[in-house]
Amino acid sequence: MKRLIIRPGAIGDFIVSIPAMECLCAEYLEVWAAAQNVPLARFAHRARSIADTGLDLLELTGPSPRLLEVLGGFDSIVSWYGAARPEFRQAVAALGLPFQFFTALPMEAHGTHAADFYLAQVRSLADCASDGIPRIACDAARADFAVIHPFAGSSRKRWPLERFEKLAERLARRMRVEWCAGPEDELRGARRFGDLYELACWVAAARIFIGNDSGPTHLAAAVGTPVVAVFGPTDPAVWAPRGPRVAVAAALSLEIIPVERVAELAETLLGGAHG
Repeated sequence: MKRLIIRPGAIGDFIVSIPAMECLCAEYLEVWAAAQNVPLARFAHRARSIADTGLDLLELTGPSPRLLEVLGGFDSIVSWYGAARPEFRQAVAALGLPFQFFTALPMEAHGTHAADFYLAQVRSLADCASDGIPRIACDAARADFAVIHPFAGSSRKRWPLERFEKLAERLARRMRVEWCAGPEDELRGARRFGDLYELACWVAAARIFIGNDSGPTHLAAAVGTPVVAVFGPTDPAVWAPRGPRVAVAAALSLEIIPVERVAELAETLLGGAHG
């Protein structure tokens, strides 16, 4: 069987979908995703950027002959893309292609973790014994440094930078502290990576990662690095990173989470860290 998975979304959305996507593995598996997430689809035979395929123009201009030929070559197309767009679904239905659409976001009110939500969706197509923990393999030896990523997609999800700085002062007493930032984040001296898999393998060598509710925090957990995640407006029961050593400092308002609380969680993880 040849199967195509179309998974749009941010870094964290893609990562918590990995167990579900791995369950959909076939003789040939191709993944179309947001460009930044393409390097993380290492379970697939091929991965492409959605924008490079022309799929985003399908409902406006109709499929190009090349796109129609490519889509027609799959026996199964599982799509989280276009699920909330009736015009897109109608355009696909008119082509008679083997699309199956899934809702892209879980309902937080149900309290089901996103990884389990996506797994439940795909079990109608494939039965697999997944534990729901995203894993990204990186061949990296543990080194004596900590990584702090103080950013997130929304300002509401960002613990105050000055608290990260105070936390860094504490950590610096026992190890080197590295700061990590995205291409557009303003932070002097921070490490930046254009390729998410390169970032993953660098983080995999760290003794601990501390960050907000963000894609890089999910990435750190997926490579097995001990993680302290700071959560405010989003529900950690649904969106907390999953991994073998993950601790969450959560409150309805990030402003009330003290440095001491995050430092205590970090110390606990470091006390149990291996290597």
